[in-house]
Amino acid sequence: MKYEIKWLREPEEHDFPAAESFLALVFDESDAAVLVKKLRDARLSHFKAKDIARASGLTLLGRDNRHVAHNLEKIHEGKQLSPLLLVRGQTLIVADGFHRLSAVYSLDEDAEIPCKIV
Repeated sequence: MKYEIKWLREPEEHDFPAAESFLALVFDESDAAVLVKKLRDARLSHFKAKDIARASGLTLLGRDNRHVAHNLEKIHEGKQLSPLLLVRGQTLIVADGFHRLSAVYSLDEDAEIPCKIV
């Protein structure tokens, strides 16, 4: 069964500090800040959930994870999700949106997900 997944036109404001916090674990703080500035300015792109998952090499979370379950609830209620924030590297970094990716993938691995990517 296919679900209609609704998306915001832009990431929510709180997604950017969350991305910067995560990226500061992978890069030094000044590089993380530069990447987030670039993410803010990036245009939206669309990628299939399965391709994002494969490129990131991440093991996605199951529906029993409380954050994934919360995002699934939002989808079932017709609420909009925030686009993902991604950083290209040797492997793709999901700077923000891992739980949303896990939720969407669990419903439809072919779903197109809007993303800002740098």
